[in-house]
Amino acid sequence: MRSQRNSGLAGRLTLLVVTCLCAFHTTTAIDIPLEVLGHVNIEQLPTITDQAPSSLIAFPFDESFPMTCEAKGNPEPKFQWEKNGEDFDPYLDPRLMKEENSGTFVIPNNGNLTEYQGTYRCYASNKLGTAISKEIEFIVPNVPKFPKEKLDPVEVEEGQPFILKCDPPTGIPPLQIYWMTINLQHIEQDERVSTGLNGDLYFSHAVEKDSRRDYCCFAAFHRIRTIVQKTAMSVNVKTRGGDRSESANAILERKPSLLTPPGGSSEKQLVKGEDLELECIPEGIPTPQVEWIKIGDQLPVKAKLENHRKLLIVPRAQQEDSGKYMCRARNPLGEVVHYFTVTVEGPPEWESEPQSQLSMIGSHVHIKCSARGVPEPTITWRVNGQLLQDSPAANRKILGDAVFLQNAKASDSAVYQCEASNRHGTLLSNANIMIMNLQPMILTNNGEDYSAVEGKGVMMHCKVFSSPPSAITWSRDDSSESVAGPRFTFHDNGSLEIHSAEKGDVGQYTCLAKNTEGSSAIDAVLYIKDPTRIVVAPKDLQILKGSAAQLSCLAEYDESFSNDFELLWEKDNTQIVLNYTENPRYIMEDGYLNISDVSHGDQGVYSCVAKTPLDRDTASAFLMVLDVPVAPENLVLSEHKSKSVKLEWIPGDDHNSSPTEFIIEFEENKWEPGNWKELLRVPGNHNSAILRLHGHVEYRFRVYAISAIGAGLPSEPTERYKTPPSAPDKNPENIKIEGHLPHEMSINWEPLLPIEHNGPGLEYKVSYRRQDGQEEWTEHTVKRHSFVVRNTPTFVPYEVKIQARNNQGWGPEPRIVSGYSGEDFPSAAPDDVAVEVMNSSAVRVTWTRVHKDKLHGHLGGYRINWWRLRSLVDSKKSHGDKHSLAFPGDRTHGTVPGLTPFSEYSLIVMTFNGRGNGPGSHPVNFKTPEGVPEKNPVLRVTDVKRNSVSLAWAPPLEPNGILTGYVLEYQLINDTEEVGPLQAVNISNPDTTKWILHELEPLSKYKLYLRSCTAVGCGPVVSEESTTALETTSSLAPTVGISLASVHGGISTQGWFIGLMSAIALLTLIVLIACFVNRNKGGKYSVKEKEDLHPDVESQGINDDTFCEYSDNDEKPLKGSQRSLSREIKAADSGDSLVDYGDEDVQFNEDGSFIGEYGSRKEKRASAEVKASTQTPA
Repeated sequence: MRSQRNSGLAGRLTLLVVTCLCAFHTTTAIDIPLEVLGHVNIEQLPTITDQAPSSLIAFPFDESFPMTCEAKGNPEPKFQWEKNGEDFDPYLDPRLMKEENSGTFVIPNNGNLTEYQGTYRCYASNKLGTAISKEIEFIVPNVPKFPKEKLDPVEVEEGQPFILKCDPPTGIPPLQIYWMTINLQHIEQDERVSTGLNGDLYFSHAVEKDSRRDYCCFAAFHRIRTIVQKTAMSVNVKTRGGDRSESANAILERKPSLLTPPGGSSEKQLVKGEDLELECIPEGIPTPQVEWIKIGDQLPVKAKLENHRKLLIVPRAQQEDSGKYMCRARNPLGEVVHYFTVTVEGPPEWESEPQSQLSMIGSHVHIKCSARGVPEPTITWRVNGQLLQDSPAANRKILGDAVFLQNAKASDSAVYQCEASNRHGTLLSNANIMIMNLQPMILTNNGEDYSAVEGKGVMMHCKVFSSPPSAITWSRDDSSESVAGPRFTFHDNGSLEIHSAEKGDVGQYTCLAKNTEGSSAIDAVLYIKDPTRIVVAPKDLQILKGSAAQLSCLAEYDESFSNDFELLWEKDNTQIVLNYTENPRYIMEDGYLNISDVSHGDQGVYSCVAKTPLDRDTASAFLMVLDVPVAPENLVLSEHKSKSVKLEWIPGDDHNSSPTEFIIEFEENKWEPGNWKELLRVPGNHNSAILRLHGHVEYRFRVYAISAIGAGLPSEPTERYKTPPSAPDKNPENIKIEGHLPHEMSINWEPLLPIEHNGPGLEYKVSYRRQDGQEEWTEHTVKRHSFVVRNTPTFVPYEVKIQARNNQGWGPEPRIVSGYSGEDFPSAAPDDVAVEVMNSSAVRVTWTRVHKDKLHGHLGGYRINWWRLRSLVDSKKSHGDKHSLAFPGDRTHGTVPGLTPFSEYSLIVMTFNGRGNGPGSHPVNFKTPEGVPEKNPVLRVTDVKRNSVSLAWAPPLEPNGILTGYVLEYQLINDTEEVGPLQAVNISNPDTTKWILHELEPLSKYKLYLRSCTAVGCGPVVSEESTTALETTSSLAPTVGISLASVHGGISTQGWFIGLMSAIALLTLIVLIACFVNRNKGGKYSVKEKEDLHPDVESQGINDDTFCEYSDNDEKPLKGSQRSLSREIKAADSGDSLVDYGDEDVQFNEDGSFIGEYGSRKEKRASAEVKASTQTPA
């Protein structure tokens, strides 16, 4: 016994033993496998492997005709032929071509083939038996020809039926008949004229146009590529002359009769699978109509009527199509019927085809053969090609449809033939019966390795050839235990199948085959692999067309398949070929499938396939491509009316985004040709709409769809649709009644669009009257869209209406609108003007309303004009810029922001309407309290020494009160994040403008802060930075002097040099004094500095009555600074943002009140510029 053992598995595997019987079988012949023949020479019966078709037609265009007969067997078969039941030896005919070791011979097409015509049969024999082929009929067709004949003309009376005979020659079917003229023009066929199945041309009644001399019948034989023509026939229709009376017509009319088939009934037989064709061709006047009925049943569903219902065809007829059919031909004068009895017969079909068998010596052999057909087939048995009754055997009997061999011997091996035949055909089957004994031979290789996926099935093979059949045993590691459980299946061919394999199934298996003649065994090893599993599956996507899509897929698999694992992508079950040259849009990388520039063709089901040699896993996702809808199609206009039409359309492909609405646009060719405008919107589930139209317009329409993705392309436009002229559908809208002058009323309206004219001659009728009286309407007709009513009372209410008219008539009744005539200036000023100071920069003003009779128009609101009289610091009066602030609507108070603290102001209040301002109230003077000063315009470092820094500054331009002094703060910074403590110096003298900071660190950077203070508080900060020196210097000028002295050696000791330096110092002092004086006079200072702001905001109670906006600029102390005055003192920097300033000059009455409006001017402030070349220490 051959075996391959795995010692590593022996200790842990159990024995699986299964026994089955296995023999080698085939269905048509017993093929001894080559593996068996390599070890033992086994004789085999002959078997026909190839043969020529049952009918071999010698077409004239073929070069040769092979009479094929091939067979196999051991020993090699020898071949013999019969022709027409007699022996035929192709080797005796030198014209035939033969092949070595073959029964095939070839008939060349180079002479008279008729001598080879006949029925052939091939015999393949060796010493064990003989196999025979089916009968092969060699047909040599004759060239079909019509006989040459002279045909007499056909004479027929008008109205009488007649038939033109074709009588086509016989030939190889199928046959096709054509009736044509000499010029190859088809004879027109209809209910009156038709071709029958036999090829004849039938006329149900003759008419004058049937007279012609060139009726030709053409017979086409397509298989032999031949068309033949019959001699032309002549037809002469004799007319009834000029007798066209009603009595003559009545004589022509007659009830139907059948030209074919004759009689009242007939029988039709056909073979199953052929087309059933029944025809009834009637004659009569008028031409009869034909109908078909199946007696007692419905016509088959597959039945069809042709040749103007004269021909009934049932394709591929079956047994159930048998029965009785009736055709009925009728016209108004009567009817005629014909009955067909249809029988569908069939050629023989196998019910039980004899099978080849391998049996052991002494067994009983049963060979069964049965067939069905209509009529019942005849069964003929042969053995080795001879009739069974001509070769008797004692142990052989025929019982019914089977042959029995009892106690078979090796000499009983033979080829048995069963032939079933009826008049429609013959079936032949060869069955090889082998009687022999042979010890088991396992044809599966020893030591095969099998791999299975955990949870899946595996089949381990053990193919055995033996006689008698072998008992097959599967075992594991010499154990005698039988396999138990439903996971193991043992097949008849010896294979062992394991279902739902487990890790414990790993091991070595042995297959043992044993019969009476001996035994044989092989080993096999089974490995169990981890399953392939997709852990990250692609997800369904909805992607806009033109964008990019990405599908992801991640799989796990057994590590042993690292070189064989494949990750593939399929679209709609077709693998995506990643060809970067032909299709660069598809890129697969690291489990991702990237699709760029997605198109509609990319939509579909994408499947990720993770594949190993053993198993595979798939996961799918649907990629939906979204796009705007396709343009609608087939726009149709219907229900045409004078001012409406119905538009219908067929929506285009929605590209996976259903339309939410359809937009219908129109274009007209008179006013704005080529300009498409929206007419109507309809919901996305509608495909029609009634369009309301204007008169006297030539329209075109188009439609486009809107979806969540966007708007699709518009459809093709419809044809032009012109509406007739009509009266206007509407009157002007947006009527405005205005009074620009006291005694006028201007009426304006929005004119009708040109398309709304509805016809030529458009004009407007303007009607007006006073609202508070009983006046009649005053009417004027104009063509423009405005009208002025003159000589009206001031600010009186009027009623107005405007009606459109064209040449077709008036528009609808207009609606009435109300308005006032022209306004005049208000004639009274507000009374009881009072001022309440809110804080240092804002006041609240109150007044009493002006009576409406004094307004002379629509109240626009109230206006406050104010100006600064003087600063309370120096008490010098000087009119400042004029300011104005409007408060719309009917109100009695307002807030004036943005005032300068510690100042005296004057203001007036007036009302205004559409015409302008009324007179101003009496002026009211008020004073603002002190506030915090403005920021100092200048802070400069004038001198730097080792331990001190000298500073100079300018006082604030607006102290906003009485200055009480300054707060000077400083801290060490040295360009690091950590800074020194913030130190403060309080300077109580307001006239001080310079200071020296002592006890500073040498060569250190300091940040310096300065704020001005009043009794209210300190103002905004101004800052500067400075770095102390390494060496002590007295001032800028001495420093330069010392440097020069060191260069020139003792020059500073000269008297002229000392005088020069003194002059420079005196000049510098004079310049500084001049600058300070100029500053106090309002001169300009140009400030350019790097500063941080310490915010101090004065609380101001500004309410929502003001139109001003404030902005606070905050400066926070540097990181690490100590608590200082900057945390306690707040300053406010208020700017004025005024609304509705005027720009007119101020005029004063004698009482000092304003006339007219004040212009808005921003106060100009000067800044001083200090340029200090040198400065002595303070």
